[in-house]
Amino acid sequence: MPGLLASLLPHDLGHLRILAELWGLELDAHERDAAADELSASLLDLDLVRETLDVLPANARLALDALLAARGRVPWAEFARRFGEIREMGAGKRDREHPHRHPVSAAEMLFYRGILARAFFDTEKGAREFAYIPDDLLSVINREAREGREENAGEVLGRPATPVEKTFEIPANDHILDDATTLLAALRVGRAEWHSAPQLPALLHTSKILKKNIPQAEAVKKFLEAPRFEALSLLAEAWKSSTTFDELRLIPSILCEGEWKNDPRETRQTLLNFLNATPPNQWWSFPAFIRDLKLKHPDFQRPAGDYDSWFIKRASDGQYLRGFAYWDSVDGALARFIIQTMHWLGLVDLAAPEEGKEFTAFRLVEKSTQIDRYTSKQGKITIASNGKISVERFASRAIRYQIARFCDWDEEKRDEYQYHVSARSLKRATEQGLKAEQLLALLVKVTKGNVPPALVKALKRWEANGTEARAESQTILRVTRPDVLEELRKSKAARFLGEPLGTTAVIVKSEAVPKIAAALAELGVLLDVIEPPAL
Repeated sequence: MPGLLASLLPHDLGHLRILAELWGLELDAHERDAAADELSASLLDLDLVRETLDVLPANARLALDALLAARGRVPWAEFARRFGEIREMGAGKRDREHPHRHPVSAAEMLFYRGILARAFFDTEKGAREFAYIPDDLLSVINREAREGREENAGEVLGRPATPVEKTFEIPANDHILDDATTLLAALRVGRAEWHSAPQLPALLHTSKILKKNIPQAEAVKKFLEAPRFEALSLLAEAWKSSTTFDELRLIPSILCEGEWKNDPRETRQTLLNFLNATPPNQWWSFPAFIRDLKLKHPDFQRPAGDYDSWFIKRASDGQYLRGFAYWDSVDGALARFIIQTMHWLGLVDLAAPEEGKEFTAFRLVEKSTQIDRYTSKQGKITIASNGKISVERFASRAIRYQIARFCDWDEEKRDEYQYHVSARSLKRATEQGLKAEQLLALLVKVTKGNVPPALVKALKRWEANGTEARAESQTILRVTRPDVLEELRKSKAARFLGEPLGTTAVIVKSEAVPKIAAALAELGVLLDVIEPPAL
C-alpha cells in the first residue's frame, strides 16, 4: 500500500492544514509539497499517534479496528456500507462548511485525520477501489497496539481465592498426551466411533501433527517419541502462538455464524498477560478475576467495543447473544474456556467449592513444577497367550500407538489400555500395509523375547496362511418335513435360501426372514421366529 507521503500529496494545502489542526500541529510550510513532507514526518511519531488514537470517537475507533483486522485494506464499497461515505466537495465548499468539525460518518473522521485514504489497486478481478491505512502509518499504529498490550501485562485483576473457592483441588495433568495418542491411532485404523473433545483435533492440526485429519508421519513420530514434558510443551507452545485454534468457536455453549472475523491469537495473548500477572503459587479467585476483567477491560477481544456485528447464538435455544448485556455468556465464557484449555495443557491447576461443581479458583503451574509432574515414567506392557495386551498409561506412547494399529480395542481401565490380537484386526492392519511379523518383532523387543509361545505361533501362522478359522452368526430355517422346504424352493422366496443343512434345514439371509414368513404363509405354514437369548 502507498505510504503516508504518497497518500497526502494528492490533497491541496487547505486539506493538509485541516489534518494538522486535528493532530494538534502547527504547520510551518506554505506550499502543498512541503506541507505534505512536514506532515508525513510528524504523523509517524509514536507518541503523537498514541495521543490521536486515544481521543478518537468510538465509531471512528471501530472503523479503524476493522481496517486493522483486515491488515490495513478493505474494499471501499464494503467499508462505506459499514462506516459511511465521505462527502464529495470542492475546496471552496469545504473551507466554508468545515466538514471535519461536523463529520457525518466514521469514514470522514478518519479521512480528515489522514488515517484513512482511498485508492484503486489491482486485484485478480481487475482494478478495485479500497479504503486503506498508509503503509508506514499502519506500522506505527500496530506498534502502538503491541506496546499498549505490554503495558497491561503487569496489571493484576481480581484477588486471592477464599477457602471455599479453593476447597476441592483439581490438579493439572498430562492426560492430553494419552488422548492424543489414542486419537492418532483411531484415525489410522478408521475407528470413527472414537470421539474426542473438538479442541483436541484442532490442537493437533495447529501443531501440524494432523493435516486435513490425516496423521503426518514424521510429526507423529516426533511427538510420540518425545519425553512427556517435551511433548506437552510442544502442544502448549503451538497453542499459544496459533492463529487457527479459535477458542471462541470451540465453546460448546455458543454457536458462531456469519463471516465476521476475530483474532484468537491477540485475544489469547491479552488474557495470558493478565493471567501471568497473578502471584506465583497463589490460588486466585476466578469470579473476582472475571469481575475485574469485565469492569476494566471488557473489550479484550472486541475491536472498539463492537458487540453487534458478531453473530453468536446460544446453543441450547438459538437465542442470539448481541450487545453488551450478553458479555458473561460470550466474553466471560471465553475467559473461562481459555483457562480450562490451560488446565488441559497442564499449565493451570483448578479448584471448586466441591466435587462436580464448576471451578471457582485457579493457580498457574510453574515451569519447575511442570517438569517434576510431567517427567516420563516407566509403564509396563503385559501380553497374554490368548492375544490380550495391556498397556499402562506411562508406557511408551509410540509403542502403544503401533500396538493399537494391529489390535482390536477393549474397554479402557484406569490408567491402562486394553487390546487384543484377532484375525479381523490383523486383516485390517494388512489392508494398511502392515504385516503380522512387524507386530511380532515389536512385541519381542518390548518383552525382550518373552512373547507367549502361543501368540508367536498364531502370528506366524497368520503371516503364512491368513485366516484359518471363522466364526459367524447365521439364521437357520428348520421345517418339520422335507416337502415344505422343496415347495419353498419353488416359490419366489427361493433366492433367499442359502446353503442347505440337511433335508429339513437351510441357512437364510437374516434380513429376508419376513419374506420367508410371507412365502410360507402362502403355503399354509406359519413361521415361528425364535429370538436369540439376551446376553
